[in-house]
Amino acid sequence: MANELWKMTAVEAVARLKRKDISPLDLVEASARRIAEVEPAVNALPTLCLDRARDHAKRIMAGGGACEASSEAGWLAGLPVSIKDLTDVAGVRTTYGSPIFADHVPARSNPLVERIERKGGIVMGKSNTPEFGAGGSTFNEVFGRTRNPWNTSLTCGGSTGGGSVSVATGEVWLAHGSDHGGSLRRPGTYCSTVGLRPSPGRVTRGTSNNLWSPQSVQGPMARNVADLALFLDAMAGFCLEDPMTFDAPAMSFSAALAKPVAPRRVAWTADFGGRFELDRDIREICTKAARRFEELGCIVEEVSPDFGPVDEIFMALRGQQFVVDRELQIQQHRDKVKPDIIWNTELGLKQTTSRLAWAERERAALFRRMVAFFQKYDLLVTPSAPTAAFDVNLRAPATINGKKLENYMSGSTLNSAITVAGSPAIAVPCGFDPYGRPVGLQLVGKPRGEAALLQAAALYENLLGLDRLLPIDPRPGTVPPST
Repeated sequence: MANELWKMTAVEAVARLKRKDISPLDLVEASARRIAEVEPAVNALPTLCLDRARDHAKRIMAGGGACEASSEAGWLAGLPVSIKDLTDVAGVRTTYGSPIFADHVPARSNPLVERIERKGGIVMGKSNTPEFGAGGSTFNEVFGRTRNPWNTSLTCGGSTGGGSVSVATGEVWLAHGSDHGGSLRRPGTYCSTVGLRPSPGRVTRGTSNNLWSPQSVQGPMARNVADLALFLDAMAGFCLEDPMTFDAPAMSFSAALAKPVAPRRVAWTADFGGRFELDRDIREICTKAARRFEELGCIVEEVSPDFGPVDEIFMALRGQQFVVDRELQIQQHRDKVKPDIIWNTELGLKQTTSRLAWAERERAALFRRMVAFFQKYDLLVTPSAPTAAFDVNLRAPATINGKKLENYMSGSTLNSAITVAGSPAIAVPCGFDPYGRPVGLQLVGKPRGEAALLQAAALYENLLGLDRLLPIDPRPGTVPPST
C-alpha cells in the first residue's frame, strides 16, 4: 500500500495526514520512490533535496518547524511539493535555468517558499524551467529538456514545464510555478493538469525586481481543481516584501469549492474575434468542449471582449520587464544568455518612452473594457493553447494553422492577452486530439475573482472527469506529422 500513496489526491493525502493515518515521512519516502521511477524518462525535477525534505518531515511530526496552526486555511500538514527553479530555496541549488547560476546556492528562501513551508509544504526538489523562465518549451543548458509524460517525444510546455510534469506523474502532489505569458497555463494544457494564473497581488513574488509590475505572478499547479484551491490557500495573502499583495479572503478557496455555484452567462471565443490563429483540431475540440457548460445550466454565447492591439501592448511591456531583469546580466555574460532573451531585452532597450506610455494607456483601457464585459458575463472561455504539444526539440511550434510564427512568443498570444487584461485564468483539460495529445480550455474570471473561477472550473472538471486519468506513467511515442 505504501507504494501506492502517490496515487492519492493532495486533498486526500492532507486529510489522512491530519488524521495521522500516514505521516509526512511516509509521503516523503513515497515521493522519493516515485521520482526514482519516472524521473529518468521525463527530467522534471533535476535538483532534489531529499535529506532536507526528510528533516522537515521529522520537524513537522515533532510539532516544530515554525509551522502554522493546522486550523489555518491551506494547511498542507507535511505534503511534498516541487518549487520552480526560478525561485530560491535555502541551501538548495537554484540555477534559474541559466549557466550563469549553474552553481548558485541561496542562503535564504523566497518569501513564498517560506510561506509554503510554514503551511506544512515539504520541498522535494526544484522543477526544470527554460532559462530565466523565457520560453514555451522547457529546456536549458544546465539540465536539458523536460519531456511530456503522455508522449516523451513531445514538449511539456513552458515555463512551468517541470512543475506540470512533476504532478502529472505523481512525483509530488502539488507544484509551484510562475506565469508571465502563459507559463502556468500552457504546461497545464499540454500535460492535462490544472494551472492557475492568479490575479496580480494574490500571491507574493517576494524578491522580484519588477515588484511594481502586474505582468509576472506566482501560482499553483495540481492534478485537479480541489488540489489547486488547497495550494492557492497556502500561497495567498499579504506579504510585507511585496507591495502589490493583499490579505487572503475571509472564506478560503477550498471552502468556496464546497458549495460551487455555476456561472450564469458564459462567453466563448475561439480566437478573440479572429485575432489569433488556431490549429483546426484545437478549434473544433475546444468549441465542442466550451458548449458543455450548457450542461451545467449556463447560457453560452460566442462573443469576445475588445482586446485592441493586445499583442503589441504585451510585447512592449514584456520588453520593459526584460530590461529591468536582464540588461545587466547581458552586459556581463552575453555569451551565456540564450538568443531569445537577448532579443526580448533589446526590443525593450530600443523602444521609446512614448511607446511605453502608449502601452500603459492601452493596458488601462483594456482593463476598463474587461470590467465592463464582466458586468454582463460571469466567465470568459477560450482555448488554452493554439496547438497541441509539439516536438520536444523545438523551442516553439513550427506553425499554427499552417502559418509560420513571427517569433517564439507568437504561440502564447491566447494566454498573454489575458496577462495584459489583469484577470485570473485557469487551464483545465477538455479532451485529446486525434494523436492522443491533451487539449485544454482557458477559463478567465473577473479581477480578483478566483473563488468564482475555481467554482466554475471544478464543476466543469467534474462534468468531464478527465482528472481521473491522472497520475500517469511516462509513455514513449512519436511526433505527429502535424507538428
